[in-house]
Amino acid sequence: MPEGLATGDKPDIATMPEGHVCWLGHAAFVMRLGGKLILTDPYLGDVAGPMGMGPRRFLPPALRADELPRLDCIVISHNHYDHIDTAALRAYRYRAETPVVCPLGVGTLLRRLGFPDVTELDWWETIALGSAEITALPAVHFSGRGPFDRNKTLWASMAISGGGKKIWFGGDTGYGAVFREIGERAGPFNLALVGIGAYEPRIIMEPSHATPEEAISIARDIRADRTVGMHWGSIMLTPENPFEAPERFVRAARDQQYGEANALVMKVGEVRAI
Repeated sequence: MPEGLATGDKPDIATMPEGHVCWLGHAAFVMRLGGKLILTDPYLGDVAGPMGMGPRRFLPPALRADELPRLDCIVISHNHYDHIDTAALRAYRYRAETPVVCPLGVGTLLRRLGFPDVTELDWWETIALGSAEITALPAVHFSGRGPFDRNKTLWASMAISGGGKKIWFGGDTGYGAVFREIGERAGPFNLALVGIGAYEPRIIMEPSHATPEEAISIARDIRADRTVGMHWGSIMLTPENPFEAPERFVRAARDQQYGEANALVMKVGEVRAI
């Protein structure tokens, strides 16, 4: 494991200023936009799978679920185990007070976990949370938590905006022409949070996970000023070297004239201004 992948400190996200984002690890980010403290895809446990089976985490998250402050919203992109961590969500102390936004069909699971305020969105639908807004957007992926529910629920990327800033959260996605449409209809974005890991072998993963090079293409297509590479460095879902993605990501930003300085590689627990 590369030294310095994590800050080693527990971030104080409760006092995080407006227009900042913190990476908790994998696809879990906390951001403050429009005065709202928003968490994405909270995989904060040790295993990504049912009944303790599945890939085991080798780098802990910056915060565990029971350490989270009261959030203003939790945003879910789809129902895979490394994006909906049921044990973590049960351990979150403020389920009754915290609204959740998710794609169509995912709400049933979240209500069973004790979240009474759940809003399901189709692609291109928007919900307002005071001065913040969340819009479900297309992604190139699939859903399912077992052998009999494949694609029974929707998957999505999410636009999260407030306070004059707009973030695109990719969840999980492969590359596709739809991102140019997102850029035209929903862009531009100040920041894109894009998955750069779990991409080999391509014959299997191409329809659902982007390579680091395709992640830069996605950021360009959606008209994002800067992008953070996520979905790497916490668990090994596929056989590629789990630490090669950031180097390829930054190199691709240079090669595609996106700008190396605009391809950000954060540490787990790091807080940055958007």
